Amino acid sequence: MKFLLRPTSKQAAALAACLEDHRQLYNAALEHRRTAYGKAGVSIRYGDQSGELKHIRADDPEGQGRWSFSSQQATLRRLDKAFTAFFTRVRQGRTPGFPRFKGRGWFDTVEWPKDGDGCRWDSQPEHPSATFVRLQGVGHVRVHQHRPVRGRVKTISVTRERNCWYVVLSCDDVPAEPLPATGAAVGVDLGVAHLVTTSDGGHLDNPRHLAATADRLAIAQRELARKKRGSKRRRKAVMRVGALHAKVRRQRLDGAHKAALALVRGYDVIVHEDLKVANMTRSASGTIEQPGRNVAAKSGLNRNILDAGWGVFLRILAHKAESAGRELVSVNPAGTSRTCARCGHSARENRPSQAVFRCTACGHSAHADVNAAINILRAGLALRDAAQAA
Repeated sequence: MKFLLRPTSKQAAALAACLEDHRQLYNAALEHRRTAYGKAGVSIRYGDQSGELKHIRADDPEGQGRWSFSSQQATLRRLDKAFTAFFTRVRQGRTPGFPRFKGRGWFDTVEWPKDGDGCRWDSQPEHPSATFVRLQGVGHVRVHQHRPVRGRVKTISVTRERNCWYVVLSCDDVPAEPLPATGAAVGVDLGVAHLVTTSDGGHLDNPRHLAATADRLAIAQRELARKKRGSKRRRKAVMRVGALHAKVRRQRLDGAHKAALALVRGYDVIVHEDLKVANMTRSASGTIEQPGRNVAAKSGLNRNILDAGWGVFLRILAHKAESAGRELVSVNPAGTSRTCARCGHSARENRPSQAVFRCTACGHSAHADVNAAINILRAGLALRDAAQAA
């Protein structure tokens, strides 16, 4: 759950100092690991760096020493996760991407791993008309709580977005809110022209938020490119570009919530494609030795897929389905768009255009996405029946 913070000017300065000190701790820990391995071939682990925290805090009581010990451990764990992900990519033969130093403006979140350890949610219950969160070194910060918190608060994070501050809560023991049964099942096909197409012929339009803001964003980015680095005008231009991107992100998130809620309310079983969005949106540029083909077309398709927000929608759909007691089934999407839902004949020629499906074997004609959604539903129900029978 995410709420807007209303810090005073003094508290906002303390929050900024907290982020800066945690950024410096992250960079120092990264430099420690790089130097130890480069000079002596020694691998430094999280436990080693966590054990040194007490000495760092003792040597800098007015800096690192004023913040929560557990939040600093969380920052070191964040670095450790970055190294774990790096070595995982190396083993899998993917582009490794070695962990980088965090520059100013690239470290905007601090986490407190346990409510009550350096932080406290609803820290002033004697004020029933307002909610506060207490953060060590900052004080009691007022929270704009627009909805009740369900469950028990587990972790508390503070994040900065442009010139606004937010508190993010993760909760345990969240009560489920099951919806009444409908007795219906649906297959869902995700697309670019329509965000969602259901097996019963329904369509949820793709609003294309990024495309709607593209002209304003292009103007803002051109103005940003003209500004001198380090100037106040450049910082203002950066804020304008960030505000436009944030608006698109909020619009996309709102649309995904509404689309997922419509499906969860209408169906007991929802079957969708198990899409690997990261793989689908990889660049086709290739290398100098082996350049890619149709790079411009692939780039445009990638932009449209990311603008549709398939990954965001599927994540929200999973959360809402679990809370409502609905069953969510994911199936392999291979062949669902070119297989006839009537006779089962599969061929590339069955789909002469993006929106039209016409079977070359039996002559069955339908909307291509509806035909794919029916195939997805059948595959999901077969998978579900096989799992129940096992």
